[in-house]
Amino acid sequence: MNRLARLARLGLTVGTAVVLAVGLTSSAEAATGRIRYFSSAGQEFQIDNPPDNVCINLRTRAQILVNETNKTVSYYFAANCVNFTSNLAPGRAVSYQNPLSVRVIG
Repeated sequence: MNRLARLARLGLTVGTAVVLAVGLTSSAEAATGRIRYFSSAGQEFQIDNPPDNVCINLRTRAQILVNETNKTVSYYFAANCVNFTSNLAPGRAVSYQNPLSVRVIG
């Protein structure tokens, strides 16, 4: 019986290690596609496959903001996702809101 108990403990230990390793190595979700934005001077910028729930500061205020991802994007008037303005559904665009940061919300 002692041998059976040791074998059971070994199996439990190995199983726990596998679950922890798989759980710890899973990557964060990201939207598929890109967020495009244009400055008031007409310069174009883009963010490819932006991660979910991460605030992204834009390089300049966006005169036009285009969501070409598969997820909804929140946009904010100030940097660091301060002063929430609105949400932008996939495939939609907005102009003259002048956001300075965005976040993919899913």
